[in-house]
Amino acid sequence: MAGAWWWDLAIGLVLAVAASWAALVVALVVVRPRDGLLRESLRLLPDMLRLVRRLAADRALPRGVRIRVGLLLAYLACPIDLIPDFIPILGYADDAIVVAAVLRSVVRRSGLSAVERHWPGSEDGFAALVRLTGLSDRPPSEE
Repeated sequence: MAGAWWWDLAIGLVLAVAASWAALVVALVVVRPRDGLLRESLRLLPDMLRLVRRLAADRALPRGVRIRVGLLLAYLACPIDLIPDFIPILGYADDAIVVAAVLRSVVRRSGLSAVERHWPGSEDGFAALVRLTGLSDRPPSEE
């Protein structure tokens, strides 16, 4: 009976991790791009990765933005995905969704011009990025 609390603890941890993962999947489904933009985001992913690397190296951006972008790079380099690739639609799209969410955060803090300055792709690709992430040319918020 003394060792039974270990089983309770192990079951509780497994349930907590499963509930957290399920909440994350639901959040990704809610923020995922609609109407073909998901396919477009997957096409833009190589340019988005170069953009993220350039943003992380830009010393002119606020430290908090660079930290967020650096954490994003670490997430993208990690071989373990939040949503395994065998899950239809979201399996391959989780990286694009996470990148879009971080880019929204960068624009809110630094402005769209910071992202545009580092965009490595075409003007059409940048326009698609703006549509995909729901970005607009609004001034950065004061924090």
